[in-house]
Amino acid sequence: MSVPHKSLRQRAEEAKDKVQKILDVSCAGHDEEVIKAIEAAIIEALLEERERCASVAYDQVCAEDRDKAHKLSDEIKRIRTALTANLDSLR
Repeated sequence: MSVPHKSLRQRAEEAKDKVQKILDVSCAGHDEEVIKAIEAAIIEALLEERERCASVAYDQVCAEDRDKAHKLSDEIKRIRTALTANLDSLR
């Protein structure tokens, strides 16, 4: 039995709905801004965790593989910068 995958947008909308329910408030007129803020927070957390994992992996590899790990880390940082720039342009 396969679990359907949720998009980041769907997760952000669910988080907004949960926060509104917990706080017993409505974000009427600001739903889109709240959803975008939640999406950005999720993306930032995922990127930071990915970078942390790459750093841990780099520390655990043998000396001859360190160069590959360093290149991978640089590529992750490059992609993170590009993704952040793309997200900022959407705001």
